[in-house]
Amino acid sequence: MTKRRSPEQLAKIISYILERNPSEFGLVPAPDGFVKIKEFLKALSEEEGLKYVRISDINEILITLPNPPVEISGNQIRAKHRRASPEFILAHTLPKILYTCVREKAYPIVLEKGIFPMGFSHVILSSEPAMAERMGKRKDPTPVLLVVQTQKSVDNGITFYEAGEPIYLAESIPAGCFAGPALPKPKDVPVKQKTPEKEALEKIPGSFLMTLKDSKDFDKAALWKKKRKGAGREKAQQKDKKWRQKREPPPWRQ
Repeated sequence: MTKRRSPEQLAKIISYILERNPSEFGLVPAPDGFVKIKEFLKALSEEEGLKYVRISDINEILITLPNPPVEISGNQIRAKHRRASPEFILAHTLPKILYTCVREKAYPIVLEKGIFPMGFSHVILSSEPAMAERMGKRKDPTPVLLVVQTQKSVDNGITFYEAGEPIYLAESIPAGCFAGPALPKPKDVPVKQKTPEKEALEKIPGSFLMTLKDSKDFDKAALWKKKRKGAGREKAQQKDKKWRQKREPPPWRQ
């Protein structure tokens, strides 16, 4: 069972993540230091011993501690002391390749039109594939990992920024400047082959063709109706005979 930390202990951990090194946990604060609470809680849940943390635990810090190190505004959270928070710095030295993830459903469109920001002002990339997949799984359980060619992107007018090791940012990545897995081939829909009987019926519109099977069924049905009709007639005659016997006057009245 995971040991729950006290509000003071949890406050120190949250302060370290948001203030000193958010990129270590795959988080990119906005220039004002804010991070979406939902994104922040997902990052915490990936750390052993912090999977239990919910918004109620953060609210407990704000209520119980006299000088909490974090503050909340709407659906966002940030550290109060942000002097060490990383800024978007122009990247002069770039790795040959960077990694990013996109949603599986969006992948065909991304291949055609390029990579654009989703839920943030920039496309977030990483020099480590494991970190890119970690961030990608926060938005899609089965994200598609893409390999971005940095020099080819720069040649196409793209500017990269550093947001703390190992995170990089770009306004977009043009199509043709990245590679990914091949798209799955569309499944072939099996075509039902028509039987000779159905083909014959379709070739003669407005006509009725009876097969041998149909004629047997017809004979059985006709015989069943005939037997039923005969049985009904015999039953009616017996009933009429009984009625007549009841209606005949007694011998002493004749």
